[in-house]
Amino acid sequence: APPQPKYLLLPKQLDTMMKIAALATLLASASAFAPTAQSPRTSVAQNALIDEAFGISVETGNKCPPLGRWILEDANENGIKWWQNAEIKNGRVAMVATIGYMVQKFGVHMPLYLGPSGSNAFHPESSKDWLLSSTTGVTFSDISHAAPLDTIGMVPAAGWVQILFAAGLFEFAGYKRQWTDNNPIPGNYGYDPLGFTKREGGWDSKELTKLRMMEIKNGRVAMMAMAGWLSNESIPGALPVWHP
Repeated sequence: APPQPKYLLLPKQLDTMMKIAALATLLASASAFAPTAQSPRTSVAQNALIDEAFGISVETGNKCPPLGRWILEDANENGIKWWQNAEIKNGRVAMVATIGYMVQKFGVHMPLYLGPSGSNAFHPESSKDWLLSSTTGVTFSDISHAAPLDTIGMVPAAGWVQILFAAGLFEFAGYKRQWTDNNPIPGNYGYDPLGFTKREGGWDSKELTKLRMMEIKNGRVAMMAMAGWLSNESIPGALPVWHP
């Protein structure tokens, strides 16, 4: 029999931290639908600054929810802009993550490598799979058959270095275009290959304003969806209601 691949397993502490993070994200996302309460420590001017920030919508009565108001009670315009960028970026990542999670969960494998690999949509099985890591013995076929969370522990250290390096490049580019170039639109990092921002009226057009709000709302739903899916993956049966 061929030797079994040696997977890189996650420590128990990291698994516990993932569960706590998923639960915290779910609770934070759910707070957006809680009734709005005024904090006596927040001034009238600060309330106006918070409630007029782009992204506040009818779902919360056109008011910032209590948790958000508490976080932003001492923030100036740049602070609010920082949080807006954080929400938009996390929402975009979550929307991509929902697609990736479903692809892996449904067993759909993209033709990333047109060769003898388990990730090849045209030839999902073969007698000779390409190695993802020669040091751990993990193949692309192993990744394609694993559960979504299990694949995290199968990625070799060099893979995580590449992921962190790419994420760092995106962060540096985003910081330059938002803060160094003083871009007033949160989430606008100057990358628009489909030309959404080049329509008549630009950023002030009603159509683009609607699309920006749709992106934020879809990102919020995606963050809640990923929090729920990851919680249920870590603790099967935890959602919609936990049971022993």
